[in-house]
Amino acid sequence: MQQRTLLAGLIAAACALPFILPSYMVFQVTLVLVYALALLGLNLLIGFNGQISLGHGAFFAVGAYTAAMLMEHAGWPYWATLPAAAVVGGVLGYLFGLPALKLDGVYLAMATFALGVVTPQLLKYKGLEAWTGGSQGLVLLKPDAPFGLPLDADQWLYFFCLGVALVLFAIAHNLLRGAMGLNLVAVRDHPIAAEAMGVDNARIKSITFGISALYTSVAGALSAIAVQFVAPDSFNVFLSITLLVGAVVGGLSSLSGALFGAVFIQFVPRFAEQVSKAAPWAVYGAILLMLMLVWPAGVAGGIARLRAWFITRRQA
Repeated sequence: MQQRTLLAGLIAAACALPFILPSYMVFQVTLVLVYALALLGLNLLIGFNGQISLGHGAFFAVGAYTAAMLMEHAGWPYWATLPAAAVVGGVLGYLFGLPALKLDGVYLAMATFALGVVTPQLLKYKGLEAWTGGSQGLVLLKPDAPFGLPLDADQWLYFFCLGVALVLFAIAHNLLRGAMGLNLVAVRDHPIAAEAMGVDNARIKSITFGISALYTSVAGALSAIAVQFVAPDSFNVFLSITLLVGAVVGGLSSLSGALFGAVFIQFVPRFAEQVSKAAPWAVYGAILLMLMLVWPAGVAGGIARLRAWFITRRQA
């Protein structure tokens, strides 16, 4: 009951944010929701299934370009591009996961890293330039609030992304509580024992890769709609590394960790730049190192430890 009350309070606070914050902050919080979905997909793969990916920026790009091309060339409404991005990203992730089954650990990380390196170059390929816009990318129009709602474009996009995020987080929560979630963790912790118990390890890993790519592709589509622009250089390998850093900082094997990691991705680099315009990455690295030393299990893990300590002290 306490958890439900807390969740309801957090949702109510989230709904109040766009009426309190200025427009530019509403846009930044919208990007936090976008990155949270991408990190959730990566967390399902790494934290709950034990597969390492350094190329999820590629699936982020797939979702963004799927949405952008359907809106620009086919005239699709922005909301209809999300299921399309989910299907395209999920199928590509599943297909990539099939040959990747032969790899594990750092070898799988290198294979996904190659995927992240290749994707921006493919998007610049002249044969696809008519669709992708080449190096110039595609410019999109920001959607207005429907049904005459008294919201500006930034507020509406925030609520749209919030609704999508709540639905996908709820789906992930139910997925992890069921048999699929148990299989994910079993394959991660004891693959031989899981297979002896009848779990199809190869099938679970492939499906997990597909689901992870699906979540990240939906996040990419939301990013394209919110930012109103896609270009190959926006999805370089640095994006994949940033997503991995966010997943680890937020806390692996934790749904809430995706949200904490998204806050880190969105705001810490900007804070570092304000602290030192000459060496912002030095500040960023110092903050990252401090967090890893203080909370090696991520922010979610650190909060869980503090909560357990507080409960123990209160009982004592």
